[in-house]
Amino acid sequence: MCPTGLYAMTKKRASRGRSKGGKGRSALVQCSNCGRWVPKDKAKKVTSRLTLVDPALAKELRAGGTYIAAPTIMKSYCVSCAVYYGVVKVRSEADRRQRGRLY
Repeated sequence: MCPTGLYAMTKKRASRGRSKGGKGRSALVQCSNCGRWVPKDKAKKVTSRLTLVDPALAKELRAGGTYIAAPTIMKSYCVSCAVYYGVVKVRSEADRRQRGRLY
């Protein structure tokens, strides 16, 4: 029992599923897949590069000395969509408490 007379809630994860620490409320972002509003520090972020030119043509252009820009795309997923797309894996009870890269 706690000093206040209430039972302490158990913690499923050491970080409580977020990366904010003790800073209070954080901004919301929309999931790139389903549109759900998720706290920015809880959302799973995936960065990828977008190729604007066909790979065969790009190789030919690079041989000629042309610079081809590839913009970086950042997607934010809610936890449900991140599990569905394999961004994060379902982990055992003991592994949930370990921090670090999940993929």
